[in-house]
Amino acid sequence: MGTLRHFRLAALLAASLAASVVAAQDLTLPKKPGSLKFAVIGDTGTGDSNQYRVAKVLATSRQAFPFELVVMVGDNLYGTDNAGGFERKFEAPYKPVLDAGVKFYAALGNHDSPNQRLYKPFNMNGQRFYTFKPKDGVRFFALDSNYMDPEQLQWLEKELKASGSDWKIAFFHHPLYSSAERHGSDTALKDQLEPLFVKYSVDLVLTGHDHVYERTKPQKGIQYFVVGNSAKLRKGDLENIGITAKGFDTGLGFMLAEIDGDQVHFQVISDQSKTIDAGTVLRNRQPNAPASAPPATVTVPKQPKK
Repeated sequence: MGTLRHFRLAALLAASLAASVVAAQDLTLPKKPGSLKFAVIGDTGTGDSNQYRVAKVLATSRQAFPFELVVMVGDNLYGTDNAGGFERKFEAPYKPVLDAGVKFYAALGNHDSPNQRLYKPFNMNGQRFYTFKPKDGVRFFALDSNYMDPEQLQWLEKELKASGSDWKIAFFHHPLYSSAERHGSDTALKDQLEPLFVKYSVDLVLTGHDHVYERTKPQKGIQYFVVGNSAKLRKGDLENIGITAKGFDTGLGFMLAEIDGDQVHFQVISDQSKTIDAGTVLRNRQPNAPASAPPATVTVPKQPKK
């Protein structure tokens, strides 16, 4: 128990020390009252200093940008996931955010035990794949990309078709599009999921697995992000294969996002409290629009702060 108390104290002290750093970080999102604000983290569950460093910046960024939920795109706990593992690799580093009442929603990564779906703070409700609606007009779809079986695909099509939401956001672990050399694009998964994403006008797809940050150029009208560097980093892993709009493989980070009407504003922050990437994505085509219609997803990057 002494070790657990040590980690709790370390997390609290780290958050306190980082407050002045993030206060100087000019978050450029609109920060409008009533908008849906959320964060995205991926490949987090190391329990080491990298995770704690990113977690403290995440916690203090909430002072300027009060996000309501955190999306976890997999590899939530590397190694042991007993009670001590959950404490050291999740509860302690994110304690300030959890104490503020922010909900975390997890998807399973290849290093995660399926039993994590039973861990209540991950809000998976015992399911490998699930959906939730945090605000009218917005629906998230969490998938288990480790095993994309017919049952999951049938469920996904049914839920997308019945959604009725303006914004459809999918999140899972393995990227359909990635320029990273270590893993790269999962073409088999893309063949299974992309037709449904296009057919039902999914707007954003959030993934991890590759330990880098990447925003691709829109693919068939859909904006893809890889946020796999929230605790682990594979330096210099991004290659130039022509799909990258913005890449970052020299540091750790996480993403903040805000949905305001037909726009989602995003800003990606490093563990050094620097802006890696920022911009705006327009909502995708209306439901039932023909696949040949021009993409309605447009990214307009903002100039990062110096």
